[in-house]
This record gives sequence, structure tokens and C-alpha cells, in this order.
Amino acid sequence: MVLIRACAVAVTALAACAAPAAASDVSAVSPVPRDGEKLFTFKDPRITESSGLALSPTRDDVYYTHNDSAAQPEFYAVGPDGRTRATFRLRGAEARDWEAMAATRDPQTGRGVLWFADIGDNLDGAWPDVSIYKVAEPATLADATLPATRYRFRYEGGGRNAEGIMVNPVTGRLYVVSKEFSGSVYEAPKKLRTGRVNVLRKVAAAPIMATDAAYAPDGSSYVIRTYFSATVYKPSGEVLTRVSMPDLEQAESIAYTRDGKALLTGSEGENSPVHKVPIPAAGAPSPTAEPPSPSAGRPEAEGTRAAADAPAASPGLTVRDVLIWLAAAAVAIGFITFLARRTR
Repeated sequence: MVLIRACAVAVTALAACAAPAAASDVSAVSPVPRDGEKLFTFKDPRITESSGLALSPTRDDVYYTHNDSAAQPEFYAVGPDGRTRATFRLRGAEARDWEAMAATRDPQTGRGVLWFADIGDNLDGAWPDVSIYKVAEPATLADATLPATRYRFRYEGGGRNAEGIMVNPVTGRLYVVSKEFSGSVYEAPKKLRTGRVNVLRKVAAAPIMATDAAYAPDGSSYVIRTYFSATVYKPSGEVLTRVSMPDLEQAESIAYTRDGKALLTGSEGENSPVHKVPIPAAGAPSPTAEPPSPSAGRPEAEGTRAAADAPAASPGLTVRDVLIWLAAAAVAIGFITFLARRTR
């Protein structure tokens, strides 16, 4: 009964807090058609739980994806027709619960860099640490096993479930976005180390139940995806726009197109589609945007953060988000009540 009362209090609090945010969110949602443009469907029968999505930073018309939990530590290079062009496995890696990926360019060499996040934790703290793997983008699109660098992380405030990562292409800073009713953006250290666990520190709020995140190719904006919509932000954390998303079986992934003017989004499931949704003009990054100048921030061992390196995401809540999660909470409370009565 204590658990039931706690759930009821949580639902009431959520309703009270979310109502004004949701009301202000309605007018901000873009008028872009929800379905956008369907680019392709994954045709490979092995791709059943596409959970991460990224556009190749060096090749045209090459998309990378990977499966969710209970899969091998591997990813797929897919062409614009949805057919797999190559399959890659990471040497010495695990795939406990891969939830997200990111793709960037090495500023020194210009080569592509891929990041794979084994950060899923449905028990919100069951794992003492989580891992993110860094691998050089393969030079040839042919099946291969690739060496990967493993970085281990723990959250400053205790374990979290997370499904989003993003890398600022201007600063190279890595961020993890938690998937919670009160989500957060966590910042990795400026210099990642392989010989010890790196600490992720909370730097901003994130939308309710975020399922993925991505930085624009030029670093002028970033996006956080939920099951129902996406919110685009300036690096400072100011909301640029909210974008309606297509109805998908289980919306899991988000990425920017190469020009930064549209978003790519995908779903889990067999033969799942990838859609392209334009970003409204107010939210499109400027191709001439300059990196923000450094400003004073929280002292760190590595030095002071730049403004571009400190996202401060707003909740990004919609009416639909609130109603669906309130309904889910009500069902959960009903189920707990049923069990409680059965076990008296």
C-alpha cells in the first residue's frame, strides 16, 4: 500500500508540474507533417531492434545502425535502399544493452569516428558502471572485425537508465542523456581514460523518457528525441523548435542529415523504417555559426567548460507526452492495487 500511495503522489505531482509546460509546448510544435519522408526500411532480417542510428561522417548514402539488448557487439552499414552493405563486429566488446550510437570526425585526421553506447539499465542502477566504445570508421565497406577502445562510466549521483548519447563536434565532448520521468543530460570528462572509470556529471535537464540524442554536424544545435516528439536546442540550451515525429512502432533513434536541415529517425522491429523530417526554419542551424566563446563555468580538473560544451536542455514536454504517461501510470497503479488485494 505504501508503494500504491507513492505512485499516486507521483502521478499527481507529474500532472501538476506538467500541465503548464505542456500547454506552452503545443504552440511550439512544428507544423511539419508527422510522417515526413520515408527514406527506406531495413531489409536485413538480422536488424530486428534498430536502437541506434547515425549517418556516415565521411561517405554519402551510408547509414549505420545496431541492435538493442541480447545481440552481438556488431553494427551494420546500410545503403539508401535499406540493404546491408557490410557487417562489423567489435573485438573484445560486450553488448549487454546497446542503446545508442554517434558518428563524428576526428579533427586531427579527418577520419570518421563511431561511438557505441552500452548504457541501457532497466533497473536504474543494476550495473556498477556502463561502457561506451570508440572505433575508427572502417575504411572499406566489407565484413570485418574492428578494434575498439572501451571507456567505462559511472554517474555522479548513482546509476541511471539511459538511451541517448551525443558528441559535440566542435569540442569533442561526450554526453549521455538519461531515460527517466525527470531525465538529465550528463557530461563526460573532457579527457576520457581507459584505465579507470570516468565520472558522468549532471549538467542539464532532459525531456521526459528521452530515447536518443544527437549533435548537428557543425555543432550549432542538438536534438533530444522522446517516443513522441523531438526538441532542437542551441548549444546554450535555448529551445529552437519542437518537431513532430512520425508514428513508429517503438521510436528509438535520431540523427541529423549531413546538412543539418533535417532529422532522421528510426524504430525497433523487423523491416523498420527510417524517416526524414525537415527542421522548421527557426530550428535549422546556420552554416556560418561560429563556436561560442568560452565563458566561466564550474571548475574541473580539465579546465573551464565552454558555453558550447554545456547544454541546458528544457523539459520539451508535449500534451501527448503527459497524457500517455499519466495513462501508463494509472494502469500501473491499477495493476499494483490488483496484486495487493490478491495477496491479502
